[in-house]
Amino acid sequence: MLTNVLTKLLNIEYPIIQAPMAGGVTTSKLVASVSNAGGLGMIGAGYMTPTQMREQIRELKQLTSNSFGINLFVPNEFEVNEDEIRSSNQIMNSFRDELDLPRKENIEVPNFNSVYETFMEQIQVVIEERIPICTFTFGIPSADVIEELKKHNIILMGTATTLREAVANEKAGMDIVVVQGSEAGGHRGNFIDKDQESLVGLMSLIPQVVDNVGVPVVAAGGIMDGRGLMASICLGAKGVQMGTAFLTCIESGAHQVHKEAILNVEGDTTVLTRAFSGKWARGIKNSFISEMQAHQNNLPSFPVQNTLTQDIRKKSGEQHNAEFMSLWSGQSAALAKSQSVETLIQNIIEEAKRLKNN
Repeated sequence: MLTNVLTKLLNIEYPIIQAPMAGGVTTSKLVASVSNAGGLGMIGAGYMTPTQMREQIRELKQLTSNSFGINLFVPNEFEVNEDEIRSSNQIMNSFRDELDLPRKENIEVPNFNSVYETFMEQIQVVIEERIPICTFTFGIPSADVIEELKKHNIILMGTATTLREAVANEKAGMDIVVVQGSEAGGHRGNFIDKDQESLVGLMSLIPQVVDNVGVPVVAAGGIMDGRGLMASICLGAKGVQMGTAFLTCIESGAHQVHKEAILNVEGDTTVLTRAFSGKWARGIKNSFISEMQAHQNNLPSFPVQNTLTQDIRKKSGEQHNAEFMSLWSGQSAALAKSQSVETLIQNIIEEAKRLKNN
């Protein structure tokens, strides 16, 4: 039951994928530890330059001879609305004052062409460095990109938050579909269905998708232990992708303040917010999210708002101040532990085997 079409395809021992968390969480140490412990380690390369990607890939090859993968953000056309930018930046300046940061008047925002060029350069690095597995979030790459990656025998995984998105991923040629339930921490991966329509719970999403696609399905969102793994498999998934559970591991590159916020969470205090990046994402509620609540609908879209909050998030981290950091977390944060990757994976597998034999 734990060795299946997915483990064979990805060349891994256990059907456990570490979620590719962009922004520094997926250190080489974390990724290699997951791969060395029998799961699939993933680099979250969404915000990386092609050079940074290449450096980390080469570092990883020194740390593991096992399979690992990389995740990229698919660029979507975005509007640069000057009024929204000005208005959001004014609000950001008040936060900058609180954090003793210099105010910003002239904002350099990304444009679609430069984002797309970077993405194409990232694809080139994946091919040149012979990465065996490449996954995508926020959409599906063009037919040309998919064809080029397939020519090099790279296994492709897409992210879906609804049945429609899962079917679109399979049609486009993805070998595996990761279904992201509304419980998942971090950014929502929706790209066809609107924000509200994409908030389907994982236990509803898995069987719908499994019944309608022919490729292996991986479950993501709120899975923290062997119970989550077995529940997903019972519903037809071939494996799981876990983020929050790995984020609090010793090897993770998440800020200590972020780890502690998850480890000390009481009940479910996660909310969905656009405040940090302009794209809906789930994280632990703090002052920044609360104060930005009233402005949510008028913020610039991703990645513009992400650029506007960058210095605030960074300074907040430097000050060990949890109130202005993006504390991404799934809804099962209360189950998180501070432990090594090896311990986490072994515990998941032992619990899954016990459940299987009961």
